[in-house]
Amino acid sequence: MASSRSEGSRKSKAGDPVANRQKQLEAFTQGPENQLTTNHGVVLPDNHNSLKAGLRGPSLLEDFILREKITHFDHERIPERVVHARGAAAHGYFELTRPLVEYTKADFLQEHGSRTPVFVRFSTVVGSRGSADTVRDVRGFAVKFYTREGNYDLVGNNMPVFFIQDAMKFPDLVHAIKPEPHHEMPQASSAHDTFWDFVSLMPESSHMLMWLMSDRAIPRSYRMMEGFGVHTFRFVNARGASHFVKFHWRPKLGKHALAWDEAQKLAGKDPDFHRRDLWEAIDRGDFPEWELGVQLIAEDRADKLGFDLLDPTKLVPEEIVPVTVIGRMVLNRNPENFFAETEQVAFHPGHVVPGIDFTNDPLLQGRLFSYLDTQLSRLGGPNFHELPINRGVCPMHNLQRGGMHRMTIQRGRVSYEPNTLANGSEFRVDGGEQGFQSMAEAMESPKIRRRSPSFDDHFSQATLFWNSQSAAEKEHLIAAFQFELSRVDTPAIRQRVVDNLAHVDARLARKVAEPLGIGPPDARAAAGRAGYREPRAKQMLEMAPSLSMETSGGSIATRKVAVLMAAGVELGAFKVIQQALVDAGATIKVVAAHLGFIASSSGQQVPIDHTFLNAPSVMFDAVLVPGGAAAAQALMQDGDAVHFVLEAYKHCKPLCLIGESVELLRAAGVPQADAPAPAGVILGTNEPTTRQQLGQDFIAAIGKHRHWSRALVELVPA
Repeated sequence: MASSRSEGSRKSKAGDPVANRQKQLEAFTQGPENQLTTNHGVVLPDNHNSLKAGLRGPSLLEDFILREKITHFDHERIPERVVHARGAAAHGYFELTRPLVEYTKADFLQEHGSRTPVFVRFSTVVGSRGSADTVRDVRGFAVKFYTREGNYDLVGNNMPVFFIQDAMKFPDLVHAIKPEPHHEMPQASSAHDTFWDFVSLMPESSHMLMWLMSDRAIPRSYRMMEGFGVHTFRFVNARGASHFVKFHWRPKLGKHALAWDEAQKLAGKDPDFHRRDLWEAIDRGDFPEWELGVQLIAEDRADKLGFDLLDPTKLVPEEIVPVTVIGRMVLNRNPENFFAETEQVAFHPGHVVPGIDFTNDPLLQGRLFSYLDTQLSRLGGPNFHELPINRGVCPMHNLQRGGMHRMTIQRGRVSYEPNTLANGSEFRVDGGEQGFQSMAEAMESPKIRRRSPSFDDHFSQATLFWNSQSAAEKEHLIAAFQFELSRVDTPAIRQRVVDNLAHVDARLARKVAEPLGIGPPDARAAAGRAGYREPRAKQMLEMAPSLSMETSGGSIATRKVAVLMAAGVELGAFKVIQQALVDAGATIKVVAAHLGFIASSSGQQVPIDHTFLNAPSVMFDAVLVPGGAAAAQALMQDGDAVHFVLEAYKHCKPLCLIGESVELLRAAGVPQADAPAPAGVILGTNEPTTRQQLGQDFIAAIGKHRHWSRALVELVPA
């Protein structure tokens, strides 16, 4: 013992051994003689050759350098997430603009102008890490707030409702929607028998199916996508008073979608489309931004909404409870290392701070167990919170010392409380009003395994969603159901789905059924099946404009405009329009048959950004074709250029064609290519007096995102 005390005394005099070791490490890594080493600091003599028994002999087992390198490589991949495996992420901050002192005691929601660091991960749900970005799917929208009271995770989706009401069914849902287990197909798609078999037998999924078949499931960009907390949570203030709360993220750039044909083509041409879009926007300084809004609902009002607020298949229409904007989130920094940050980040709806509490939503209750259990498997043990991306910015104090992958080195002999061998009051819990306090809610009895009758209405909000869509959005919904169900091999499953849809809307069900080779929808058959429950709430609203994407804003900031060019192009009108687009925040890229430069009609050399082969029309939001007889003639003789224009027209994108370039529309066989121009098609000349107006008209057309009403677009073969 004396020897031990003496050793401890010597360590004390020498200073902090942990700090000293860190200083030595920093001095080494920052020194001028940096050399490649093993993970333990041994300098490598050779990073190209393993240790062998002779020049041509076998490799030796004693080669610890080879074994360390190969072992690390073998274990570079951790198990991917079962759901939300494919994602992209970014760092940023949340700025509070409307303090909520009267509703919650959460520290980061108290002071106007306060900024809280965040890390946000967007994801698809169904596909593996190697799947494409633009598949039809729900998108995850998870935000980690690094607050002064601990990390708060708001783990939601880009849709405000979900497929099921109780977490007991979550494994069944995921097993059904994942690739079928006998042949592991299809990847990242709901268009197969097992998924539709499951949901056709679960009428509670009807509302979510409407969202999944809508344009919400194929967003143009993560930057143009809403986010929702999905569940109902509680705010609790300093007096212990509680309000129910729903969370909404609203994109500054508006809500926009891809065309379905476009989404499918992008999956092949650029499967990283959404990842690349997010990364490049941040990299060039076009920082994505969202408003955070909340719907606050007093406890006594919850019972008067006409549906159960704890049912995760229901939403609260903004027309009934307005969304109060409380702050903004800006993403301004890309990750330094995809694996260490985007892949290792661990979200959990149970990561809350004082002032935010749970409700008895049975899906949320299951997630509170599931997410923690998942991290233990994926990240190798209970210390995943010590990974840099998961580590909070506030002090952490507890008496946990062990566990796999422990990183913190804590001193002392005491790992329990209470104690007298440390200072006797270390990390003491007073049992007062400090820290996290669960809402004191009266609980029912007895224990029961049954669904609340208040969850029984499965169709009213599905009907509300359908009624709230524009004519174009309804057509997209019908087409999506038709496509998905045409991939289902079992006629009885297709029949069950359309029978269920008959309870949503008769026309919807009838139109979906038409090309599927089955009988007409039969609502009575659906009502007679197991799982169907008859009660239907009295509609408080016939329609809710907030549920349509066509109510989005008209900014063209960060929109990508393709400019098609060939030799002999006239630049007069182009330069005026280009400047107007840049001033409005758009990004301009010149696309031609080859890279390098193109000579204009005046001999000016124009640099080319992309070719028709590496940047097709589906990667752009709008198309501009300057004038010039020689250039127009060259483009008309290039099949890729003609297809570029044809495809953009088919996908209802804005086009601006100047002078002779209008011949491209005729060459492509576009109906009604002459005046009056189709919706979203701007035709003009190179006359100096018209150039300014051309730019403004084109900007207005881009601001509408798509021109879904474009006449005869179904005749375009692209």
